[in-house]
Amino acid sequence: MNSPETAKSLHDLPAGFVFDPARASKLMTRLGHGGWLGIGYHDHGPDWVELSLPWREELVGVAQTGVLASGPIISLMDNATSMSVWTFSGRFVPHATLDLRVDYMRAAQPGKTVIGHGECYKLTRTIAFIRGIAHDGDPDDPVAHVIGTFMATHGTYL
Repeated sequence: MNSPETAKSLHDLPAGFVFDPARASKLMTRLGHGGWLGIGYHDHGPDWVELSLPWREELVGVAQTGVLASGPIISLMDNATSMSVWTFSGRFVPHATLDLRVDYMRAAQPGKTVIGHGECYKLTRTIAFIRGIAHDGDPDDPVAHVIGTFMATHGTYL
C-alpha cells in the first residue's frame, strides 16, 4: 500500500486511506504544482486545514507591486479546502472540484506568507461543502474568501 512517504501524488493513495493532513502535505511540498508553488502544511483540526504559501518573486503578478498573483492563492485555497474534506471524513476519497468561488477582498501584502484556512462544514454521500479564507497574518483582515463544493469521484465520503 502506498503511503504519503512513498506515493508520487495524493491520487496514488488508495480510496479509504486514513488521511492525516500533516503527513499527506509532505507530498505537496515535494511534488507537483503545490510543490512548485511552495505550499506547505501549517495546522489542522477535526474539520479544517491550514496551508501556507510563502511569498516568492516568481509568484508575483505585477513586478512593480510585488503582490502575489491570484492563481497561486486559488491553488492554495483549492488544496486547503480539499484537504479539509479528507480531514473531516477521516480518509482519502478521490474527488473533483465542482465549484470554487473566490472573492478577493484586497491584495496580499508583498513579502508576506499567505495562510489558507479551509473548512469542510458538511458532507453528504458524494458532495462536500467547503468554505475558507486566505490571509497574510490577520484572519480578521482576509485577502480572500472562498466557498465551494467537491464531488467524490471514486467511493463515498460517508
